[in-house]
Amino acid sequence: MKAFFIDRYGKKSGARIGERPDPALRDNDVLVQVHAAGVNVLDSKIRDGEFKLILPYRLPLVLGNDVAGIVLRVGPKVTRFKPGDEVYARPDKDRIGTFAELIAMNETDVAIKPKDLSMEEAASIPLVGLTAWQALIEKADLKKGQKVLIHAGSGGVGTFAIQLAKHIGATVATTTSTSNVDLVKSLGADVVIDYKTQDFEKILSGYDVVLNSLGKVTLEKSLRVLKPGGKMISISGRPDPDFAKELGASWFLRTVMRLLSHGIRKKAKRHGVSYSFLFMRAQGDQLHEITALIDSGAIRPVVDRIFPFASTGEALTYVDAGRAKGKVVVKMR
Repeated sequence: MKAFFIDRYGKKSGARIGERPDPALRDNDVLVQVHAAGVNVLDSKIRDGEFKLILPYRLPLVLGNDVAGIVLRVGPKVTRFKPGDEVYARPDKDRIGTFAELIAMNETDVAIKPKDLSMEEAASIPLVGLTAWQALIEKADLKKGQKVLIHAGSGGVGTFAIQLAKHIGATVATTTSTSNVDLVKSLGADVVIDYKTQDFEKILSGYDVVLNSLGKVTLEKSLRVLKPGGKMISISGRPDPDFAKELGASWFLRTVMRLLSHGIRKKAKRHGVSYSFLFMRAQGDQLHEITALIDSGAIRPVVDRIFPFASTGEALTYVDAGRAKGKVVVKMR
């Protein structure tokens, strides 16, 4: 099969399209013909080797963490899907590789795609949708009437998280640039902070939850907008001991993560709030619930650009620039 893969880590790794062996089908797997694949910042970070201690992939490695396509074959123990089903998924972290003509995934990571979405729209959802779900519903236990600050509201995670938080009934504040104010308002944001002209720390206070996807300075400033007992959930901060435990990390790696996150956890404690790091996981059942929200009209995909498979490298460069509104997608067929 044709695939977009790397032979070594690094920004100049020479990621390229070439031939790779078709994936092997395990007993509980579905083999999916890829029609479209979402492009994420995570793809670039994996390419650059930022997660090689946490995720020791075997090279060559096919990149890609979002997929929509059609089931071609199923393993002998599969009960949820059949050939011909239109599905979407975020594959398990150990089995990524959606920038390819085919991918095999455990059936528990897969869901039937929303019926009214195109393959490209569906491929934009899984990683950001599951990230928002696991941050706001699982970790934050966000409730109706609470206040949540979602940073980078016009990005992939932000555009989904705003809509999910509004569906729950929360008051939503978000940060964005001047050119994206109308977009985030259309998604339901109640308070919009233009980071080019305003300082969110001076405007917001008494928040229950912050979902952070930005750097260290924003992370630390965000602690001060939370009320006592508030929750800081970061998808770009320092990995914490709980994450190391979830990962089943070695003693050495657990120690490293404890030390790396010591500073931010100490500052959070001083403010009377909690800090947790989220590295989202594949979860077909949660994706099924997300499908229901999309089918009901509560959440809509936001797709910035669609690139042909031959331009996957350009799609990654575009995402790296940090200017995409919503998601970028690669169209395979």
